[in-house]
Amino acid sequence: MNHDVLKRVIFDQHGIIRRASIVPRRYTIDPNANYVITGLRRAGKSTLLYGVVRDLIARGVAWNQIIYINFEDERLSGFSLQDFQDIPLVQSELSGDVGYYFFDEIQNVEGWERFARRMADAGERVYITGSNATMLSDEMSQRLGARYFVRRIMPYRFDEYLDAQNQAYDTSALYTSREIGRITALFERFYHDGGFPEALRFVSPREYVENVYQKVLFGDIVARFGVRNPDALRVLVRKIAETVRSEVSYTALHHTLKSIGYKISKDSVIEYIGYAHAAYLLFKITNAVAPFVERMGNPKYYFVDNGLLNLFLIDRDTALLENEIAVALYDLFGEGLQYLKSPKHGIDIDFYIPEEKLAVQVAYTIEGAARERELENLLRLSRVQGEKTRLVVVTKGEEGVIERDGVEIEIVPAWKFLLQLAGCPAAQ
Repeated sequence: MNHDVLKRVIFDQHGIIRRASIVPRRYTIDPNANYVITGLRRAGKSTLLYGVVRDLIARGVAWNQIIYINFEDERLSGFSLQDFQDIPLVQSELSGDVGYYFFDEIQNVEGWERFARRMADAGERVYITGSNATMLSDEMSQRLGARYFVRRIMPYRFDEYLDAQNQAYDTSALYTSREIGRITALFERFYHDGGFPEALRFVSPREYVENVYQKVLFGDIVARFGVRNPDALRVLVRKIAETVRSEVSYTALHHTLKSIGYKISKDSVIEYIGYAHAAYLLFKITNAVAPFVERMGNPKYYFVDNGLLNLFLIDRDTALLENEIAVALYDLFGEGLQYLKSPKHGIDIDFYIPEEKLAVQVAYTIEGAARERELENLLRLSRVQGEKTRLVVVTKGEEGVIERDGVEIEIVPAWKFLLQLAGCPAAQ
């Protein structure tokens, strides 16, 4: 590889990083570790690395030590596995000090894992991003061993969205009616439009999100996995959107697709949903009390961003509210997030994190019949457990505390609950 071309790519990227507007993300990066940053397209992975670079510069690292290469740069269109050996050579030409290597969309080069392992074994500091289904967390652990931490990045959470909008949410803001009004207005936009960072620049975020979805569907799923029936996949994703808030039955989905003319097997239905999960379009949670086979066979699926879910919904507000709470909880607790459905005890809890002793119901409102239904599920859980669990009903706007039989149930508006999950002291 021509070293001058590599240097131009690196220095042009330095200029991009210098000019970038960076919203701090909640993800922590250990300065002594190597990372593979994965996640949905356009979730902000590259910008996260820009922040890491700027932190290094602030700590005294020279720009000549920063080797940042975006493998989507057309000047690298012929880059091959053998060309990787030129990167450390270029670094040594630019600086006599240690280098810091950032490789964006590295999956474009076949065999990149061998180079990544070699760099880690040599004690180099390396950060890697990738956005398609070739960069699955499980696969990365197998390909790279224990040499790299794998960090999954999701679109903005609500506190990050407020940061991007320059909206304060400190104590003074949360005790000021005008500021609360602004926060709730921004939440209204956030939970309809989603949190893709670049979508904030557009008058019509929906068009931007639609474009991301098409790239994920056809680039990361159809092309990557060789899907033979893309139309069936598209309909299946729509049907999954319609089941948000409910357990998924693969058999029912198979029958639905068959009834509208798609000749697709049940196994293919399961495979297609797995592809969407692999491409970071969906995530699933399972029943905390179900037997293993049943738990695996009847999960709940949610979309990783409300903007994506909103592409498919008509009567949408209740589903969007629950999906946003699911996304925030999953981002924080990962596989520790479950739901709890026990016919034996008459319990149906939307979200349950046993390690945190937290149970969450989501209800657009608790007026009328919904009040007793949501409260009773939490009360039954409290009676069965016999231990202290934080019981919360998340609503669109209602707030308060209800005490029943010596049990306290918090009623928290969604915007405030999301700030609580972010650790905002003023929202606690």
